[in-house]
Amino acid sequence: MSTPIPAEFPLPRPLPDGLILRRSCAADADQLAEFNQRIHTADDDEPDTHDSLAAWTRDLLNGQHPTHAPDDFTLVVEASTGKIVSAMNLISQTWAFDGLPLGVGRPELVGTDPAYRNRGLVRTQFDVIHAWSRQRGHLLQGITGIPYFYRQFGYEMTVEMPGRLFRRGKSPSLDLKPGETDPYTMRPAVEADLPFIAECEAAGTRAQPLTVLRDLDLWRYELNGMSQFNIHRSEFRLITTAAGAPVGFLAHAPLIWGNAMLLSQLHLTPGISWQAVMPSVLRYQWAVARQHMDQNGGEVESVGVWMCRDHPAYPVVKSFLPETGIPYAWYLRVPDLPAFLRHIAPALAARLAASPLAGHTGEMRLCFYRSGLYLKFEQGQLTQVQAEPVAWHKADAAFPDQTFLHLLFGHRSVSDLRYMFGDFFVNSSHLPLLEALFPPRAAYLWPIS
Repeated sequence: MSTPIPAEFPLPRPLPDGLILRRSCAADADQLAEFNQRIHTADDDEPDTHDSLAAWTRDLLNGQHPTHAPDDFTLVVEASTGKIVSAMNLISQTWAFDGLPLGVGRPELVGTDPAYRNRGLVRTQFDVIHAWSRQRGHLLQGITGIPYFYRQFGYEMTVEMPGRLFRRGKSPSLDLKPGETDPYTMRPAVEADLPFIAECEAAGTRAQPLTVLRDLDLWRYELNGMSQFNIHRSEFRLITTAAGAPVGFLAHAPLIWGNAMLLSQLHLTPGISWQAVMPSVLRYQWAVARQHMDQNGGEVESVGVWMCRDHPAYPVVKSFLPETGIPYAWYLRVPDLPAFLRHIAPALAARLAASPLAGHTGEMRLCFYRSGLYLKFEQGQLTQVQAEPVAWHKADAAFPDQTFLHLLFGHRSVSDLRYMFGDFFVNSSHLPLLEALFPPRAAYLWPIS
């Protein structure tokens, strides 16, 4: 279903230099697919022989995506020729903050032809995309992308993503002994497995501050809905005992990227030993990687687990996979911070109830230097949140720029912010409250693509 256009952003709309800003349609699939493939891979060291970004674009425009319509791209085109010179899109999804659902918009595939850059075309499209997101009730936007760029549009890098590998290594010495059989095997997942997979993934991410929620339609799309070479398509495998009982699942790209076979999802049901299962998982990875290399040439360099730093597999595999890496980060944008905090007030109350500040009553004033917030707590409940400018010397805590988002999403602790930013401070009387409300916790967002 199309999103109504706000009165301040009517489309199509003329732009300077003979350009037009309009919405996409299914008929744009071929031209937009070629555009995205060309623009987003121009600087890649290795060619994308499968045109995986073009495949993703076509999947977003074919009308089969559960949360993205064929007109959810903005396009800037030449009025005289119809040639696409800039584009981006918005993928709607539902995330959860401590289990509390919230609407999220994911801008993606942001690109401009080099001949048309530095004209404000991306900023103009972000204005429209953000308006669409607001109309859909999204309290948050999130995007993955190149360093720094999206800070210009109100985003801050505040949730980890493994832009470099967290744990990988060369072939482990895990060969089975003669006559020994693997205690766990991996079989292709089928649609009947999706309720188990959904439950397993939910259990594995429950402790994270932010998670992505999928209904059964989205799980079906993940399993069977994407075209073969879509860059986001995953191969799903159920992890089973020798008797066929499921104990978990994993997911990985169908291709081997950079001579490494990486797991993007890996979850076990509660009570199953990671120490017992991981040797079988690693043997599976090496077998798949070698088969791929035998068919396509090259040499397997490593296998790895590509998730958040607190993933339970890491302590088990570190002797086999000794290489670790530095995480990259998601860009997040909170356009209305008071509304966001009001929405997550039940989750914050639950955090207080589980802390030494259970039943807390009091006020807190946060300074963001150019704006501020007033928060009121009564018997452990956040009862009032309102925008209220406050001078830094009268505030209970002060956050430069958008550093509060690092605390809000568990990306950094109060101690981290003190160390990193000389103009961050918190009064000692309010330090326990901030630490109880916003403890540091790692998250791994597996977004809807």
